Amino acid sequence: MEYKDYYKILGVSRDASAEDIKRAYRKLARQYHPDKNKAKGAEDRFKEANEANEVLSDPKKRQAYDQLGPNWKAGQNFTPPPGWETHFSRGGFGGGSPRGGFRAGGDFSDFFSTLFGGAGGGPFGGAFEDAGDGGFAPRGAQDQRAAITIDLQDSFAGAQRNVTLGHGRTLTVRIPKGIADGQTIRLAGQGLRGGDLLLEVHLAPHAAFRVEGRDVHVALAIAPWEAALGARVPVKTLGGAVELTVPEGSQSGRKLRLKGRGLPGSPAGDQIVTLEIATPPAVDAADRSFYGEMARRFSGFEPRKKL
Repeated sequence: MEYKDYYKILGVSRDASAEDIKRAYRKLARQYHPDKNKAKGAEDRFKEANEANEVLSDPKKRQAYDQLGPNWKAGQNFTPPPGWETHFSRGGFGGGSPRGGFRAGGDFSDFFSTLFGGAGGGPFGGAFEDAGDGGFAPRGAQDQRAAITIDLQDSFAGAQRNVTLGHGRTLTVRIPKGIADGQTIRLAGQGLRGGDLLLEVHLAPHAAFRVEGRDVHVALAIAPWEAALGARVPVKTLGGAVELTVPEGSQSGRKLRLKGRGLPGSPAGDQIVTLEIATPPAVDAADRSFYGEMARRFSGFEPRKKL
């Protein structure tokens, strides 16, 4: 049987609101109603629109239909996974005739009848069972788990990545902004026999940044005079370089916080900057003489006093 793209039939996007669906259906129903339009093919278009509306205007049927996944194309040969053809559940879809006066298994397509009734299932029998959370999943559906490793910048800015699963199946996955290491992306209908695919996200190590939750840590080298006298110095963040104020008298190991400069979220994480004082090398006699003068000038300074 052929797969029916109900969204395409109504001319709406997959995230269309209930009002968008109602408006699109009414427009098509007026345009192709057999009592008003006698053109060849008008009645078939009217029936298609009625069937699409029957599914997409019902939240439970729409949820079940969406669990087939977004990768099917209109007219593509559709074969239900094993276990869908029989043992249909009657729970959750109600009874009676579909809206619009057509009966499942009659003027509705084989595709509709297989999923929601007919083909041995009775009106609205359907190929779905109660998933236990108010939704419906195909009979025999199993969630499948996989892992994906992404760059830190993908988490910060969001991205789309192709993921290749078993049997060479490739999916395009949207990486949401701010996803943290260990969190899971759920892809409805992309698991085994129509179950969900759960992608566990891992962040690849970064050369400069270290992540803890949504906070991003980075080490910043500063000169001794910048630490002693204070300074404004550039520091890298995931969103680009910013100026950081180094307080006068800072020591190595001091941590400074850049609010909201970590991974996005509610609230966003911070960037924690750890100062590291870098000492210029003494490469010639003049440099060594200068360091000798520093030693005499600060002869009372004991750097290991705390030890």
